[in-house]
Amino acid sequence: MYLKSIELSGFKSFAKKNTFEFDSPISAIVGPNGSGKSNVAEAFRFVLGEQSIKSMRGKRGEDLIWNGAADSPRASRANVKMIFNNENKVFDIDFPEVTIERTVHRDGLNEYFINNSPVRLKDILELLARAHIGASGHHIISQGEADKILSANPKDRKSMVEDALGLRLYQYKRLESERKLKKTFENIAQVEALRKEIAPHLKFLGKQVEKLEKTESMREELKVLANEYFRREDFYLVSSKAALLAERKPLDEALEKLSQESKNAKRIIELESGLSIVEKEKDSLTREIGKLEGLIIAEEKTIEIDMKLSASDELKTVKLKDVETLYQEISTLFNVLAIKKKLENFIRERKHHTDSKLITEAQARIREFKKRQIEFEISLETLKRKEHDISEAEKAVFRIMSEEKELISKLNLLKSGEERVNLIEEEFKRELDEVEHLVGPAVLTYKHGGNASVPISRQGQEKTKRDIQKLKIRLEDSSVSGMEEVHKEYQDTFERDAFLARELLDLEKSAEVLSELIKELETRLAVEFTSGLASINKEFSKLFVSMFGGGEASLVLVKEVIDEEEVPEEGLDIKVGLPKKKIRGLVMLSGGERALTSIALIFAVSQVNPPPFIILDETDAALDESNSKKYGDLVEILSKHSQLILITHNRETMSRAGIIYGVTMGSNGISKLLSISFDEAVEATK
Repeated sequence: MYLKSIELSGFKSFAKKNTFEFDSPISAIVGPNGSGKSNVAEAFRFVLGEQSIKSMRGKRGEDLIWNGAADSPRASRANVKMIFNNENKVFDIDFPEVTIERTVHRDGLNEYFINNSPVRLKDILELLARAHIGASGHHIISQGEADKILSANPKDRKSMVEDALGLRLYQYKRLESERKLKKTFENIAQVEALRKEIAPHLKFLGKQVEKLEKTESMREELKVLANEYFRREDFYLVSSKAALLAERKPLDEALEKLSQESKNAKRIIELESGLSIVEKEKDSLTREIGKLEGLIIAEEKTIEIDMKLSASDELKTVKLKDVETLYQEISTLFNVLAIKKKLENFIRERKHHTDSKLITEAQARIREFKKRQIEFEISLETLKRKEHDISEAEKAVFRIMSEEKELISKLNLLKSGEERVNLIEEEFKRELDEVEHLVGPAVLTYKHGGNASVPISRQGQEKTKRDIQKLKIRLEDSSVSGMEEVHKEYQDTFERDAFLARELLDLEKSAEVLSELIKELETRLAVEFTSGLASINKEFSKLFVSMFGGGEASLVLVKEVIDEEEVPEEGLDIKVGLPKKKIRGLVMLSGGERALTSIALIFAVSQVNPPPFIILDETDAALDESNSKKYGDLVEILSKHSQLILITHNRETMSRAGIIYGVTMGSNGISKLLSISFDEAVEATK
């Protein structure tokens, strides 16, 4: 069994949740008129994606939702859920059980689910089409629509047959391919228009880029020439600076040495207070020494005189104080002998004693004079040395000044060379900046390559410099403003054009592939339809004969012209011939005959490409008892290929069902469900 169950909740008269389980090949749904039996068939249409509310006896989506009763509030939504057994992979989905669910809300919003996952309506239709199931068609025949296949126009009848043959999937693919092909042609036109639109701009940018390429060539030439020039110029500057530095170093050292000597000499002159002052001090000391020598001579003469006087007794003198002292001593004596002795001692002491006090004083003065003479002589010697040092310092100052002038002259010559090198370096830097502005940082690579030590004359460098100046002028004249932007815009535009070209090629290939696919699908549809039509005619004829006891019936392909300006459209016409009657058209059939014919055709179509289930909503209402038995026999034959769900009042039809669901409706308008399983009852009796 493919169809396991259907669950209705809030759908039309089924206010509460009701579940129909289909465990038998034939299931019947019975009940009085108006109880809600046909709502079950419409629930099948609803969950399978039917979009026509009118076909479900409503005007808008909210008409499908339980509208409430006195004891039951209205529902906010209607939900129908179908569960299929997919163990035999009837559906192209990797699940053993497939649940299809649809919900409609009062605001008209519809939601679709496959195995509880939200999906699009298109996804459900494609899934069902692969299993030969649709929202409407040969497998759902509602009350009053059994005659639809007979009364339909040829074009619609052909569409019904194609649906029954399982060609809907191919038709979906063909329509999708045609839609894609149309969209592809629209895209091709848009791409071609875009290419035409950007072509003039691309041409203009191409000329600009060509000019840029010429400029780039000159820039490359300038870069090569400038690199060589800057390498040699840099080497010249470095070597010249090194030579000047080597030449300046000893001069600076000598000048520094002379400066230090000059400072020392001047410091000596300053410290010694000058030569004239020293000479004055020297003359003064010389005079002082002369005076001291005279004083010493005078003192020596005085000593000499005193010495001569001391040597003569007659000329010796006694100090008055000594005499007075002697008198006082004698006055105290009364002994003549003592007085005599005292006088003798006094004379003896004075006779042989020399009074050297004057001499001593003179000698002391001589010593003092000589001491001062020595000090003056030492000072004089110091002054002589100072005089010599100052004289030598002055000579050194004059020598240093002469040597400094010579060194400064050499340094001035050296400085002029340095200034010339500095001017060359400034020119070098300015030239480097200008070339870098035109060429970019690549010119700085002159530091890392080439043999700059190869000698080259300054005239050669000047010639190279002139060549560089010429290239600079040409570059400045030919430069395009916003060069990078122009190149980038050209590259972007070129890439866009190339992309559009590839896109156009891809679209043309896609159009070819789609055209081939459409042709293949049309061929496949034609072949499948032709073979399927033959099989249907075979079964249709067999069932027609079985139903009427003879006669003939077939579907014939015809072309119908709807509009003279349009291509004729294909359709299917029904040719019938009843036994023992001269009837050659559907219009001549009675109501019962039309019912049997439509049933035979529907069953024939169903047997050629059996769908998983078929719903027949009171299609046997117009049959009498004998034809009802034939109808029941056909139902049993058909149940071998598809599950049958019969909505019927016919007892004969009910007798063929394995399970019967009874639908009743109370005064509140809610449909209720009862079930009887004959298959389980039979098993129980066994």
